[in-house]
Amino acid sequence: MLESAVNEISFRANYRPKLLVTSSDVPVSYIDLLRRKCDVTVCEGSTREDILRATPGAEGILWLTADRLDGEVLDLAGPQLKVVSTMTSGMDYVDAEVFRQRKIALGNTPQVVNNPVADIAIGLMIAAARRFHEGRVKILNSAWEQRPQWMLGQDVPGSTVGIVGFGGIGQTIAKRLKGFDVGRLLYTGHKIKPEAEQFKAQFVTFNELLAESDFVFIACPMTNETAGLFNSNAFSKMKPTSVLINVARGGIVDQTALVEAIKKGDIFAAGLDVMTPEPLPPTDPIMDLPNCITVPHLGTATRKSLEDMFCITARNVLSVLAGGKPVASYI
Repeated sequence: MLESAVNEISFRANYRPKLLVTSSDVPVSYIDLLRRKCDVTVCEGSTREDILRATPGAEGILWLTADRLDGEVLDLAGPQLKVVSTMTSGMDYVDAEVFRQRKIALGNTPQVVNNPVADIAIGLMIAAARRFHEGRVKILNSAWEQRPQWMLGQDVPGSTVGIVGFGGIGQTIAKRLKGFDVGRLLYTGHKIKPEAEQFKAQFVTFNELLAESDFVFIACPMTNETAGLFNSNAFSKMKPTSVLINVARGGIVDQTALVEAIKKGDIFAAGLDVMTPEPLPPTDPIMDLPNCITVPHLGTATRKSLEDMFCITARNVLSVLAGGKPVASYI
């Protein structure tokens, strides 16, 4: 896929654009393909300072980190910089306005993350509802009991599922849920989505979704509006049997309030692929909760996803440098 993308790009005669790849943690074969037509610098360090030192002179940047992408980066790159593409769907760490002001193209990888993130979401749903981690802890503590009502979990068939944010990831989660025979599918967001009809999903207010859902998926972008959206007030409106799954951004959830909500039994369990901060310290209180499944932001961590995301990121940059537009433009 990447090879064909590189081969399709045609630059003017004797032009080899200068690319910066901000992380060396990608297969060498990917970099070798780019070097067929470009002068590529790969940042060997992992800190912001390392990246900034490598930035001057770049005409295109493949931004492979979630570090802040802002005017400081653009200033250091220089006036020849034409395009930057992130290797993410979420853009909460990017100052998009400075790109608009300077008319520098900005790309990302929105669609390619839908499947792997939805898969993680469904996995967290089952693991949290059926108490996978809690059960493992019981085994480790020699507390395995054999009686009818031991370690009862929550049923997915017949349940009401609410999705906060019904974009690409939210809709792919809904697609995955088709095989689980859920009773009702609810969603909330800024507006009614025509695509919801194919899933028989009902648009409701945020408070209605909280009150009626047995499972709540967070799949919305991190914005000023959604930051801390799931706070103590929100948890108090949820069912004590409900399960929360977050595959969006950690900052959408007030983590301290979540810990208290789980401890008090305001909700049954949670499954988190994202949290605050990242990396999460092993001493964080969330790690002491046996009915909270936590995984280290693995949503897109598959071999195919890495190749697909890198390919889209590279195509965004190469297309602009060849005189076109990003294939996946954020602005």
